[in-house]
Amino acid sequence: MSFDVHDLDTFVLVGSAVTLLAILAVRLSSRAGLPSLLIYLLMGVALGEAGLGIGFEDAQVAHALGFAALAIILAEGGLTTSWAEVRPAMKLGVSLATIGVAVSIAVVAVGAHYLLGLPWQLAVLLGAVTSPTDAAAVFSVLRVVPLPQRLKGTLEAESGLNDAPTVVLVTLVSSGAMADHGLLGATGIVAWELVVGVASGLVFGFGGAWAMRRAALPSSGLYPIAAMCLALVSYGAASAVHASGFAAVYVAALVLGNSELPHRVATRSFAEGVAWLAQIGLFVMLGLLLSPGTITLRTVALAVLAGLILTLVARPVSVLVSSAASDLSWNERGFLSWAGLRGAVPIVLTTIPLSEGVPGADRLFDLVFVMVVIYTLLTGPTLPTAARLLRVASRSEPRGLDVEAAPLDRIAADLLQVSISPASRMHGVEVGELRLPVGASVAMVIRNDETLVPERRTVLRHGDDLLIVTPRRLREKTERRLRQVSDSGRLAQWLERPR
Repeated sequence: MSFDVHDLDTFVLVGSAVTLLAILAVRLSSRAGLPSLLIYLLMGVALGEAGLGIGFEDAQVAHALGFAALAIILAEGGLTTSWAEVRPAMKLGVSLATIGVAVSIAVVAVGAHYLLGLPWQLAVLLGAVTSPTDAAAVFSVLRVVPLPQRLKGTLEAESGLNDAPTVVLVTLVSSGAMADHGLLGATGIVAWELVVGVASGLVFGFGGAWAMRRAALPSSGLYPIAAMCLALVSYGAASAVHASGFAAVYVAALVLGNSELPHRVATRSFAEGVAWLAQIGLFVMLGLLLSPGTITLRTVALAVLAGLILTLVARPVSVLVSSAASDLSWNERGFLSWAGLRGAVPIVLTTIPLSEGVPGADRLFDLVFVMVVIYTLLTGPTLPTAARLLRVASRSEPRGLDVEAAPLDRIAADLLQVSISPASRMHGVEVGELRLPVGASVAMVIRNDETLVPERRTVLRHGDDLLIVTPRRLREKTERRLRQVSDSGRLAQWLERPR
C-alpha cells in the first residue's frame, strides 16, 4: 500500500479544523446544559456519507477505537475524582453499577421483547448497551450542577464502574457464549473479570504511585504522561488475562489521582485535555458510522418507546432495588432515577454485536443512536431544574483550593503552591490563623505578580498564591487544614488543629 503525503496533509487539515470547531462547541453546549457529545455526533454525521461524503463502515475499527477512547475517558475520571468525596457514596455506586445494571437489563429486555417485538438476543443486547450510564456525560454535566457531594459521588462512582460488567455481558451475548455458559456461568465470568480487573488496577495504581514518588523525573511535564500511561497499562494488563480492563483503568487512575504525587494539578489538567480529545474523536467517529438513510419512522418510534421503558421504568426500579439498604430520601432516589445519563457508551457497545455479525445488529445501532440523541436532549438540560424541584440542589458551590505540589527530595518535604480562588473563604484570614501542622509554614505569598515574605499578621486575599513547605509525612494534614480554612474562614480556628 503506497503512502501519499498529500493524504496526510488533508487529514491534518480536516482533523485540526474539526477539533477546533468541537472545542468552540463546548461553550455552546455548556451554556445549554447539554453534554457536548450531541454536537460532536452531529459533526460526524455532517462529515459522513450524508454530508461531505466521508465513508466509514468498519465496525471492528470503530469497536477498537471506541474502547481505547473509553479507557482514556475513564482514566481521566479516576484521576480527577476525589476519593475523600466519593468514598461515602462508593457502596451505593457499586450497587448501582452491578445490581442496578442487572435489574435495568432485565426490565428493558422483557419490555423490548414483549412490547417492541424484538428477538430475545436483540432485546437483551438493547437492555445491556443502554443500561450503563456514561462517564463522559456524567463528568461533564453533573460537575456544573450544584448537588450534594453524596449524590455527585454516587453518580460518578456508578458511571466509572458500570461499563466493566456490561462490556463482559454484551460480549458474551453477541458471541453466543451466553447460551453455552448459562446464566450461572455468565455471572461467574462477570464476577471473575471484575475481581481480577479491580485487583490489577490496585496493583498498578499503588505500585505506580510508589514508583512516581521515588522517580525524580527531569521535567514536570513527564509526570502527567506517566500517570496516564500507568492507568492505561493496567487496562492492557487486565485485558491480557481476560479480565475487565475498564475496571482496572478506573481503579488504577483513582488510586493515582488520590496519591501524594508531585504536580497533581498539572496531571489533572493534562488528563482532562486528553479526555476531551478522546471524546471529540470518539463521538465524531460514531457519527461517521451512522447511515442516516437507514433511519426510518419505525426506528424513531421504537427508540422513543425503548427510551420510555428505560427512563420511566427500568432506571427507577434499578435505583429502588440498589438503594434499598441506604438512607437516601425519596427525593434523592427520584433525582438518581432521572440522572441516568447515557452518552457514547451505549453506541460504542453496539459496535460489539456489529463486529460479531449478530443478525439485526445494524438495526440495533440505529435504534440506540436515535435513542441516545433524544433522551440526552430530554434529560441533560432538565437536570438543574429537576434538582431544584426535588430540593436536592446545593445552595452554593463547594469552595475548593487549587493545590500544586513539587517534591523537595533532599529534605523529604513538598512545596505546595496554593491558589486562593474567588469563592474561597480564606480571603481576609491572617497567616497565623491558618494554624498549620507544626513543621509546615507559609514561605511566600505572591500577590499581583509581586512576592512578599509573610508575617503572622499578613492578611490573605483572593487571587493570592501561597508557597507552603510541609514535611511529606504532614502533607495530607496540611492540605486538609487548608481546605478547612477555605471552607469555613476564620471559623476554622475553632476546629481541631491537625497534629
